[in-house]
Amino acid sequence: MPEVSLGYPRSIAEFADPADSTQVYRCDLTWLTSRWTCIFGAGCRGIYAERPDDGCCTLGAHFADEADEQRVARFARRLRVQDWQHRSAGRDGGWVEVDTDGERKTRVVDGACIFLNRPGFAGGAGCALHRWALAKDRKPLETKPDVCWQLPTRRQFRDVELTDGTSYTEVSIGEYDRVGWGPGGHDLDWYCSSNTEAHVGADPVYLSNRDELVALMGPAAYAVLVRLCEERQAAAPDLTRHRADPKD
Repeated sequence: MPEVSLGYPRSIAEFADPADSTQVYRCDLTWLTSRWTCIFGAGCRGIYAERPDDGCCTLGAHFADEADEQRVARFARRLRVQDWQHRSAGRDGGWVEVDTDGERKTRVVDGACIFLNRPGFAGGAGCALHRWALAKDRKPLETKPDVCWQLPTRRQFRDVELTDGTSYTEVSIGEYDRVGWGPGGHDLDWYCSSNTEAHVGADPVYLSNRDELVALMGPAAYAVLVRLCEERQAAAPDLTRHRADPKD
């Protein structure tokens, strides 16, 4: 079941942010009504063929800003040896490293993110921060780096200047596809967002990723998004459908 090519027509909706008159949302309804779902541990092949158990955790996670790093640090301190396979390597801030561009990120240990518990670990395979959150009845987006809980949905900001001299901030919400990774995205051996193998969700993204979208947009804008997605599905469910979605 192949990964579909990019560049096909999509359904886009724009609307003013009900909570901020200086912002306009530009949302990719083709992505948000798609049946993508995370299949980590359930068919995910990993971004590199030689490390199929890593998912997209091979490279570690860059922090969005200092606040992002500090938030993760608070939860990293709560992890115990039964939660985190590489806890000893992460002591005293050892879970952070600086890349060649001087940007701070989670450290890579034995070929993958330090927070990734490997298969066979008694506490369970997968992200230690994610697993801890679920065990404590918390949302994983509270504990994980921003990039980890947002993928593969992408939020971008753009300043738009109008001919009358006014301006607004365009906030786009859409698919974090291979292009989003930059030139290196084309070197990934497998990627989920446009892969038919991952478009098997019971609910569309705008519902299954509700918590993440509310965090990215705010509750008022999310409510508008839900209405637009429902209207699109009711009026023309096959119009600019995501090409990786099942056809039935």
